[in-house]
Amino acid sequence: MTRRFSPVLLLIGLLVVAALLFWGWVMATLHFSYSEGERAGYLQKFSKRGWICKTWEGEILLTSMPGAIPEKFEFSVRDDAIAQQLTAAMGKRVTLSYAQHKGVPSNCFGETEYYVERVQIQ
Repeated sequence: MTRRFSPVLLLIGLLVVAALLFWGWVMATLHFSYSEGERAGYLQKFSKRGWICKTWEGEILLTSMPGAIPEKFEFSVRDDAIAQQLTAAMGKRVTLSYAQHKGVPSNCFGETEYYVERVQIQ
């Protein structure tokens, strides 16, 4: 007698495998950084935004040579303690230490690929 799998069990199995693969991809992209570095500038924008997934998003104006057009650096923050520091530093010069995470599959973790890990207010 041959044993056949139920189509319902096969579908459930495929959904579980797909969910595990998605979870693995999310964990890999959030825990392994593509690059790390620092940026310094004046914090001009910082807010918690999003319809369903609220994330901390900000922007600094990078300091450059006098007379040059300032460049913007947009970033995301996942740590509430860092978000509180940045809220207190609005309008001030800051140095941000960040990690770049490419390929994060959802905006629920941040709208940019640059995640601030440490802030120094100058």
